Amino acid sequence: MSDDEPTRNISGGDAGGGAAAAFDASEDPDAPLVERVVDRLGERYWQKTYGGQDAFECLVRTVLSQNTSDTASQPAHDALMARYGPEPADDADVDADDDLAAALADAHQPDLAETISSAGLYNRKSETLVRLAERVLDEYGGAAGFDAFVKREDPDDVRDALLDMKGVGPKTADCVLLFAGGRDGVFPVDTHVHRIARRMGFAPPDADHEAVREAIERDLPAEKCGFGHTAMIQFGRDFCSARKPACLDDPEACPMADCCAQVGVYPDTGEVVDPADATDTAD
Repeated sequence: MSDDEPTRNISGGDAGGGAAAAFDASEDPDAPLVERVVDRLGERYWQKTYGGQDAFECLVRTVLSQNTSDTASQPAHDALMARYGPEPADDADVDADDDLAAALADAHQPDLAETISSAGLYNRKSETLVRLAERVLDEYGGAAGFDAFVKREDPDDVRDALLDMKGVGPKTADCVLLFAGGRDGVFPVDTHVHRIARRMGFAPPDADHEAVREAIERDLPAEKCGFGHTAMIQFGRDFCSARKPACLDDPEACPMADCCAQVGVYPDTGEVVDPADATDTAD
């Protein structure tokens, strides 16, 4: 994971269709741990509702974000939209097209790769984007048809269709469902969420990304999943980092210390390991 992370999580913000929303914390002391954690995060981070992004642009943005930070993928997205979006820059050597899928399907792959080079793995990502654009154009008639499919059809059917696309994994599919479709009950699992869920103890230490998603979506009220996803990412950046979580030096430095199992974190020795490699998971 890159150390070059933004200081503020922009996922679900105004550009993503987010809107301010009240957050309803549970008053049940016996609520599942993940709900109590998300409720606690509501005291620290902003609250948003989700949905509203164009589905194909959301898919493009998420592909660009794979295996890199927002600070690297955001400029790549901006450059791609300037060159291939509905209103390309004046000096772009492509024709204006109201359909981003059509524009990318027709893109010269080396030129696209150069355009998105800041995102890393740009050759592979450019090939993926052209292939996805061709499929969206062929199966849905373009970005508008794909957007309607994502927002109107059964979310399980949408997820299955997305996962059937080469280059689209569970996190990418779930981000499209959440940020474009605005679907309740969808909790994308990135590296932050995967680590925190197992470290805090609301998913098994050896759970893979899909098992973590299933555990969270089972125990967390559907309407809290969107906010929980972005807030947990921000918590991971601010406090629960992979190599040096805040509790390592000072237990009181972490706002979640009293409800965390600290699986794989050993303040006495200063050691931090992947929860799956922890030796005290039965405690």
